[in-house]
Amino acid sequence: MGRRLVPLTLDNLPDLPRRCGECVFWELDPVRGKAAVGAGRAREEKEAWISAVLLEWGSCGRLVYVDDVPVGFVLYAPPAYVPRATAFPTSPVSPDAVQLMTGWIMPGYRGQGLGRVMVQTVAKDLLRREFKAIEAFGDARWKEPACVLPADHLLAVGFKTVRTHPTHPRLRLDLRTTLSWKEDVEHALDRLLGAVKKDPALRPL
Repeated sequence: MGRRLVPLTLDNLPDLPRRCGECVFWELDPVRGKAAVGAGRAREEKEAWISAVLLEWGSCGRLVYVDDVPVGFVLYAPPAYVPRATAFPTSPVSPDAVQLMTGWIMPGYRGQGLGRVMVQTVAKDLLRREFKAIEAFGDARWKEPACVLPADHLLAVGFKTVRTHPTHPRLRLDLRTTLSWKEDVEHALDRLLGAVKKDPALRPL
């Protein structure tokens, strides 16, 4: 089984699951996001966002392929490029951190170490850019697949709460911690990345 991880670009953007390629939950503020979805322009807005971040900051995601089949991805960026982040009550993300926006692994490919390798690849990328941590907004009341990561799953893979909130705590993971992850976190990481699906229906916080 051959597997490879590659940076997300406009060329391979179509390899994201369709729902994810047409979701702008994080990429636009709530008002613009709702307007883009209503006008049928979500995919175009997603492409524009990826293009701008690549040009100004660099790689903002990773895709994982198994035997040339796209089976997972992770998306991340500094909070300045994530307008939706300002709508959360526990913002802002710390200045030394990058925001983990979302991620996903296709059913049938979980439990093979892909999630760990994917996040470790992101960690190495961000350490080279002199960031110290990844932060994410969690959903403490998560019940079904949505755009916000489940808080308990983030905690299970080593994130720590840095600002509490009954619904949307902000959590943090030291990047160097990810480089020494062992097999005992793989199941939890599979649950984290397997639990999240981008949903084109924008819902209020």
